[in-house]
Amino acid sequence: METLDMMKVILPSVVAFWIGIFGTPLLTHYLFKYRVWKKKGGKQALDGTAAVEFGKLRTDENETRTPRMGGIVIWASVFVTAIMIWLLATWFPGSIFSKLDFISRNQTWIPLLTLVFGGLIGAINDVLDVAYEGGEKGITLKTRLLIITILSTAIGWWFYDKLDVVSVGLPFLPDITVGWGIVPLFVATTLFLYASGVIDGIDGLSGGVFASVFAAYALIAFNQDQINLAAFCATVVGALMAFLWFNIPPARFWMTETGTMGITITISVVAFMTDSLGGGEGITVLPIIGALLVLTVASNILQVVSKKLRGKKLFRIAPLHHHFEAIGWPSYKVTMRYWVLSIMFAFLGVIIALAG
Repeated sequence: METLDMMKVILPSVVAFWIGIFGTPLLTHYLFKYRVWKKKGGKQALDGTAAVEFGKLRTDENETRTPRMGGIVIWASVFVTAIMIWLLATWFPGSIFSKLDFISRNQTWIPLLTLVFGGLIGAINDVLDVAYEGGEKGITLKTRLLIITILSTAIGWWFYDKLDVVSVGLPFLPDITVGWGIVPLFVATTLFLYASGVIDGIDGLSGGVFASVFAAYALIAFNQDQINLAAFCATVVGALMAFLWFNIPPARFWMTETGTMGITITISVVAFMTDSLGGGEGITVLPIIGALLVLTVASNILQVVSKKLRGKKLFRIAPLHHHFEAIGWPSYKVTMRYWVLSIMFAFLGVIIALAG
């Protein structure tokens, strides 16, 4: 049975990878054909002013000739893999496909639908961005935050009311009962993770970091016998690897909102599903597994606070990965070091989760 479970986790990941690899040339054909990129270079700082330092790192040609919406590769590959295996299992009951089917109401409906829904909302934002001649003008940040708040409130309520999730697991300690507080906790976690989506700022950076996070939760879910959830997480890893194949420098496209929105919200869902619901500590180890996501958001917050209170910046550029570029690190060095650190933090989080 354990060998079969391993196959159920690994094979969909491989399938998603190859679907992404073979599907990307078709996607990029249309991205280039319809010029799916910003019409004007540049970027705004967190306070709304022009990001001068960022402009020194990126040429207008790089900003306005690299397609956006590469994140479609990720959620589309996962969705196609899941549906394809499910259809084959339906058409050939009792076959190997039935054993590989990981779509289940209690483990994968929520994360799969969250990934796809977030990806579609992000795609709308990206389309509006590239259609605007003056630069970026997609769905306003306030509207996106409202959408995520409503969605995460609904999911948090589902965890609380339907799945009876009322506590948070702690490594080596008894669970903490929070009751209905699980709903605002889920909302806050989701919004925080969504803010970390700005890690998609250097070629290859976000794909490697997100892959480490999902790989860690695949191991945690597998250890909890949540095999379907583990298979889902591994499938996301496979899709991210396909994306990364084309996103390493020089990137053929960028992930942008259609990738980061669905992925970050889904990380929140997976973390909560591997917590008390799975008899683990998925929420507690999230800041460890996703340490680089935490640092990304924290650097933005510290930058704003420093400018408000001290009248000067703490970092040359926020978020942190751009600061390293600004002080002279080549972008590929930032990316590779982030990959190394993300793997190390993922290992550490898994070890604590399994030991706890």
